[in-house]
Amino acid sequence: MRKILLGTAAIIMTIPQVASAQGQAADDSASSGGLEAIVVTAQRVQENLQRAAVAVDVVSGGDLVDAGITDAGRLGDLVPAVTVEKLGTGNVIFMRGVGNFTVVSVSDPAIAFNYDGVYIGRPTSTQGSFFDLQRVEVLKGPQGTLYGRNATGGAINVIPQRPKLGEFSGYATASYGNYDEIIAEGAVNVPMGDNGALRVSGNVIDRDGYYRDGTNDEKSWALRVQMMAELTPELTVRVAADYTDQGGVGTGSGYVGRYQYTGPGGYVFIPFTGSQADGIYSDASQAFRRVALAGPAGSPVGPLEYYPYRNNQHFGFNAEIEYDAGFGTFTLIPAYRNSQLDFVSANPAFLFRQNETDEQYSLEARLTGNRIGIFDYTIGGFYYNEKIDSRQGIYISALASQLHDKLETTSFAPFARLTAHLSDRLRVVGGVRYTHDKKTFSETGAAGTIVCQSTPPVCPNAPLFPFDSDLNNLPFPFPAAGQIPPVMPVGGGAIGIRTERVQNNRLVNKRVTWRGAVEFDMAPQSLLYASVETGFRSGGFSGAAGFPTYDPEYITAYTLGSKNRFFDNRVQINLEAFYWEYKDQQVNFVGLDAAGNTANMTKNIGRSKIKGVEAESQFLVTPTTLLSANVQYLDAKATSFVYQSPATGLPPLTGCAVSPNPDPLLLDVDCSGFQAYNSPKWTINLAAQQTIPLGDHKLVIAGDTQYKTSRYIAFAYLDTQRAPSMWRSNAQISFMPENERWSITAFVRNIENERQPFFATNAPVTNFLVTSTSAPRTYGARASVKF
Repeated sequence: MRKILLGTAAIIMTIPQVASAQGQAADDSASSGGLEAIVVTAQRVQENLQRAAVAVDVVSGGDLVDAGITDAGRLGDLVPAVTVEKLGTGNVIFMRGVGNFTVVSVSDPAIAFNYDGVYIGRPTSTQGSFFDLQRVEVLKGPQGTLYGRNATGGAINVIPQRPKLGEFSGYATASYGNYDEIIAEGAVNVPMGDNGALRVSGNVIDRDGYYRDGTNDEKSWALRVQMMAELTPELTVRVAADYTDQGGVGTGSGYVGRYQYTGPGGYVFIPFTGSQADGIYSDASQAFRRVALAGPAGSPVGPLEYYPYRNNQHFGFNAEIEYDAGFGTFTLIPAYRNSQLDFVSANPAFLFRQNETDEQYSLEARLTGNRIGIFDYTIGGFYYNEKIDSRQGIYISALASQLHDKLETTSFAPFARLTAHLSDRLRVVGGVRYTHDKKTFSETGAAGTIVCQSTPPVCPNAPLFPFDSDLNNLPFPFPAAGQIPPVMPVGGGAIGIRTERVQNNRLVNKRVTWRGAVEFDMAPQSLLYASVETGFRSGGFSGAAGFPTYDPEYITAYTLGSKNRFFDNRVQINLEAFYWEYKDQQVNFVGLDAAGNTANMTKNIGRSKIKGVEAESQFLVTPTTLLSANVQYLDAKATSFVYQSPATGLPPLTGCAVSPNPDPLLLDVDCSGFQAYNSPKWTINLAAQQTIPLGDHKLVIAGDTQYKTSRYIAFAYLDTQRAPSMWRSNAQISFMPENERWSITAFVRNIENERQPFFATNAPVTNFLVTSTSAPRTYGARASVKF
């Protein structure tokens, strides 16, 4: 790894000299007919992507449509640094090993997701927004100054198309594919006088499940309305509203097998002999469940008795007010968002119900100043308030919990960035942000456990908790609320134990994060930059006995990069070397708390080191032939990762080393030295596009492929929780006129029909191992028209 980093650094320093040797006069891409110039706002100002001294990837709205990407769930297909897991009703996003395995309300994401300039706090609210977009920007590494909140791994900016003044225009796109997939989207832009415009856009998705039991389907629709007005030459106001409705069944999973305890020697793995593609509701899967015993009750687990569903709504309102004051531009972005969640999931091999309301208010104000002497500057402030009211029920045969959580987060953060132009070619950048986060949390509820009293613990007639049952009204005797002791016989040789869950807590975290960078123009088309930036994510609440809270996490990232274009903008080569030091990484998982109850909890990894290189290239070989390649090498390891697990009499199910703790009620689990989660060592993206002129029309043939090496995709570091190395390829062919006013496209995705697992979890108590996978081979046709 050291040789790779040093070699990459040497190349980064050498390439600009090659660019300089070509000559100092280089046309921009628009005038030279070379590669397209892409404008981004990743650093809160408009600038050419090749002039932005930050590690950022950009995916255009057209590329998203071509790839069939309708939400963040498949963004990793186009951006090597990103891995996305679709869990239940939310997206879990990792960037170069930084992320979090959860969409629950008491845990925050590590990648800041921003929609239309508005920070989205809940991973459950990051779906359904990928239509009528300008682009998606992916900033890699901590964004501790301009973004700040929960951006320790990076940030994703989803930027919709804006209303266009003085123009009546629009488009419509519809596709049909296997699995009866229908995707339709469109937009219309209507002028409102000389200085105003209205834009209405929407999409509809209807698809059968990828699993044979009907799970992993998609049934959703969304609408976005925007109005923009230039009230004066200096003042522009844009207001927007959006709504998304999600129905259907939701994400599915399939059995890999189960772990069976064999005594002091540990566990033996019993593989599932059926097809994972059948889903966990198939006859074979239900039969596989029946042979397992639900420890600690010691009776057969029984089938999943309830079919999942989702009925979720997300909506929001936001505005953007810009005023050019001459000396700088003021930007004000007030926003409100609301999500209503109602779903049942069996993804982790047990049934889970959630009813939740999420509400957030935010306000960001910025002043981006014009040049004052040698200085450019951005100063601003951010305010955020989020309220969550969540009711959850977990039912794992012999265990059940019913919880009511309320969480409020209030955050404010002033920030500033200053750029000093020391010469026409050399710039120095400094930035700072102060974040103050306050969280209050309350939890009430109860958990129940059925325990067999026989030796060995086999009680075939012991009762189990029915799905969605009320612990105060069960079909068998069970301790009442407040009963002392909270234990009583429940029949079949077993006892029932009740644990009341009451927690009230408050946390305040404060942190200063900063950025320092140097930028140097080695040639007109060659930029060299180096930066150091820090990131911070607040601590929070687990709501688990013995582990009520977790600490903040911190990251420091060192980056050396170079962005270059050669041969009249026909060749682009960008290089980046990075080294991140990560402390107290927050990792979420479902396990047993100190009281032996199933709980969703978060723990802190001691330290991790993340280092690697990324090379991105494009080659416009001829005016009609475009090639691209993107390669990332990633070495990410947990250098110190020790956590505690309750000593229940059974060893923890983990691939890590287990040893006694000074506290006899706990065990130490040491995962130090393991590869960081979702960190493939190699990721390779290759693509080619060929345009064939046909008179007044043209044929466009495109193909791409991605390779990822193996990686761990779940908390326990079991060998069965490691996704294998895999190639996945796509192709399409489009016919259109020269003006591209309409097009007809045929496509196939995942030509190899490889269903790559993106999440694998072992259910507590039953020890079933299930995995959720990416889409199988899909194909279809798409028609588009512009007006």
